[in-house]
Amino acid sequence: MTAPQRLSLDGAALAANWRALARASGGAACGAAVKADGYGLGVRDVVTRLLAAGCRDFFVSSWNEAAALADLDLASAGASLSVLHGVRDADMTIATASQARPVLSTSAQVRRWQGAGGGACDVMVDTGMNRLGIAPDDIAAGLLGGVAIDTLLSHLACADEDSAMNEQQRTRFAALAGRTNARRLSLANSAGITLGVDYHFDLTRPGLALYGGMPVPALTDVIRPVARIEAEVLQRRLVRAGETVGYNATWVASVDTQVAIVNLGYADGYWRGFSDTGLAFAGDVQLSVIGRVSMDLVALDVTGADVGEGDWIAFDPDLPRAARASGMSQYELLTGLGHRFDRIWHD
Repeated sequence: MTAPQRLSLDGAALAANWRALARASGGAACGAAVKADGYGLGVRDVVTRLLAAGCRDFFVSSWNEAAALADLDLASAGASLSVLHGVRDADMTIATASQARPVLSTSAQVRRWQGAGGGACDVMVDTGMNRLGIAPDDIAAGLLGGVAIDTLLSHLACADEDSAMNEQQRTRFAALAGRTNARRLSLANSAGITLGVDYHFDLTRPGLALYGGMPVPALTDVIRPVARIEAEVLQRRLVRAGETVGYNATWVASVDTQVAIVNLGYADGYWRGFSDTGLAFAGDVQLSVIGRVSMDLVALDVTGADVGEGDWIAFDPDLPRAARASGMSQYELLTGLGHRFDRIWHD
């Protein structure tokens, strides 16, 4: 059975985005953040396509996300998987048997991993974001002595802004080189890659830009959209001048208007912020969202467009423009894409 809403996913664009970010990473390896189910697109399909493109370093947030990739033989492809949230007590059984490495971020996690005889791991160090990470002082105090570290990581708080904090964090992180037995250092996310070679270290970790997002203007001509929402028209109706559309009667027809009611709503991740601001397309004809987006339905002004019941409508795939229209971040637009969509890849 097919759903009345689908995501049209461009596998060639996903691969091209990774290759562009790999080139921009210079001599550093380029990995991929595939957490949140591959930013909403389906983690297995994302990972297999990025593997084919040449990516060898993947990052998920938690062990249940890692489990979704457990039957992929990443090691035989020379690839690795890291779990950014480290290990809780409840994770230890699966973590010690997994192909994935934990990214340890607290002293308790380090002791837990060492106490269980855990093997290679990654470590997150806090350089000023005050989110996850051990302190540089913990390293100086010998916390990581004897820990087999593949990659020492940190994360930029303001990479998408012209902020003095970027250089402060970079300097603090660079000062850790050689102070652990880590094989590699990794700092830059998608926006961080554009800050220049001094931020690249040994490995970059793009996320948003892989999936068509543009966190900084420098990527505007580099990154291609990957995901496009498409949904089916349920009904076409004539709304007379003076009549209203949708909940709370927020839209009033100034003239007789042809309206299409489409099988899409905020339960799918097409947010209420698109009410009266969203864009859709019937072929090359641009259509406007009118009235409140509801849980399962959205209304479009289709006056003059050849649109009828059963036709498919495409919604705006331009993530920066959609973010401005909805008031949501590009990250939220992607990771909020719901389970009701059929996800259809075109390679």
